Amino acid sequence: MFTGIIEELGEVVSIEEYGDSSRIRLRGPQVIEGARHGDSIAVNGVCLTVVDTPEQLADGSGEFSADVMAETLHRTSLGALVPGSRVNLERAMALGARLGGHLVQGHVDATGTLLDRSPGELDASGKPRWEVLRFSLPQSIARYLVDKGSITVDGISLTVVEAGDDWFTVSLIPATLALTTLGARAVGEPVNLEVDVLAKYVERLLASRALGDAS
Repeated sequence: MFTGIIEELGEVVSIEEYGDSSRIRLRGPQVIEGARHGDSIAVNGVCLTVVDTPEQLADGSGEFSADVMAETLHRTSLGALVPGSRVNLERAMALGARLGGHLVQGHVDATGTLLDRSPGELDASGKPRWEVLRFSLPQSIARYLVDKGSITVDGISLTVVEAGDDWFTVSLIPATLALTTLGARAVGEPVNLEVDVLAKYVERLLASRALGDAS
């Protein structure tokens, strides 16, 4: 389980393809501090497992490797990664830690596309202090989004500003623009989306109650 608060902006070092899977090597000195074989790290919102030995993790490179099945590469934006790609990294949350974002499983529900960016006021250097980003919203998950609800975009816990039938918007503060991949995400690029799991539970409970009443 994760919180959607990105700890580090990492980088893809290499990708080895094996046909039905790939091994991705990533640089993330902060998230592998104290990491062990088998630990979970979210990469652009996808929960992956560290496969390195203790000796490899302690070699001082600040790198770790994770195996990704072809199905995951096909169903998420990880399939578009290349060496040099920047990625959002977050370690699994510790029991008892503060929940800064919302409950995130690291199980991508669908992918969307960045449709447009609307910059807000500019700072002294000419950079926007904040931006509104609009993403496409697949029909399969549209019912789970509401205005001011939660959505995970590439592993980042964000608040929905507006939820349309096939799109939604979020506002990004300077820290999010500077410390995550969304600061440089180009229009037309894919992103991983995970809806709030609590909405799914509510839907299932209401459906079960409706069936019970009908019988």
